[in-house]
Amino acid sequence: MGEITTVGLDLAKNVFQVHGVDAEGATVLRKQLRRAQVLAFFSRLPRCMVGMEACATAHYWARELRALGHEVRLMPAQYVKAYVKRNKNDAADAEAICEAVVRPTMRFVPVKTADQQAAVLLHRGRERLVRQRTMLVNALRAHLAEFGVIAPQGLRNVSKLIAIIRDEGDARLPDLARQVLQVLAVQIEQLEAAIAALEKQLMAWHKANPVSQRLATIPGIGPIIATAIAAIVAEPSGFRSGREFAAWLGLVPRQNSTGGKTRLGGISKRGNQYLRRLLINGASANLLRSKATNADPWVIGLRRRRPSMVVAVALANKTARIAWAVMHRQEDYRGMALAA
Repeated sequence: MGEITTVGLDLAKNVFQVHGVDAEGATVLRKQLRRAQVLAFFSRLPRCMVGMEACATAHYWARELRALGHEVRLMPAQYVKAYVKRNKNDAADAEAICEAVVRPTMRFVPVKTADQQAAVLLHRGRERLVRQRTMLVNALRAHLAEFGVIAPQGLRNVSKLIAIIRDEGDARLPDLARQVLQVLAVQIEQLEAAIAALEKQLMAWHKANPVSQRLATIPGIGPIIATAIAAIVAEPSGFRSGREFAAWLGLVPRQNSTGGKTRLGGISKRGNQYLRRLLINGASANLLRSKATNADPWVIGLRRRRPSMVVAVALANKTARIAWAVMHRQEDYRGMALAA
């Protein structure tokens, strides 16, 4: 039996599956581990390459196994799926991971530090709270409309509706309805305070992070987008170019080509959905408010030929490529006039 050189580890909540091979690719280990046994098992194992799918808890286990001296590589789960033979089970998944991790063309996910994961958690928590606030505001508007009470769109006008709810002298609302709506109003205000607190923490992280500050110099990128890119994109050098980074975000046309004929559709929408949405929203806002952007001949020509949403996506693609260049070169953004 040869010495183990490569290990495929199928992660789970409690039951983990291990598949190990030697230098010639022969299987020398198949083992099932409980959660409490994982670190003890790998501490006794000679240093080797450990492959895992980039799923929940993968970054934690990668940091732990690296501390034990192993080389850890994370892979997107969809890239590992092609190596699963026949039926799917934990043992087959571990074997597929072990085989995929040594492929020369495999793409890997950089392992995030605990601080980077904490910054990502700030964004995830804020996004969830914003979604809950939107649901409550929509419910509040719908319930008040049943009694003929409406207000203009926008969060800034919700305070007018809450003032009506708390006005005991307003006869449009029955007492029973007012009691229920006051509960919704209190929840909206609590969410507003929680979102403001998270955004304050994001701003503090932004001011302390040089990468995020450099990204904020790009038109269309504010502190929220800058901190999201800085936290999620741990290693910009993992992308060969800005074009590859934009493709990773799903901001390029989906291709369905065959027989030498190129067929391009809408954007692929692959990669990180959160970053893609932020960049498109930032590009849309930039097109609405920025005079410098709207004076760009490239934007002017694109607006004449394409709908506004297509222009926003194209500008988001361009912004993503600039963001990669700023991170890769570790320089602030320089506009065309300044560069000239």
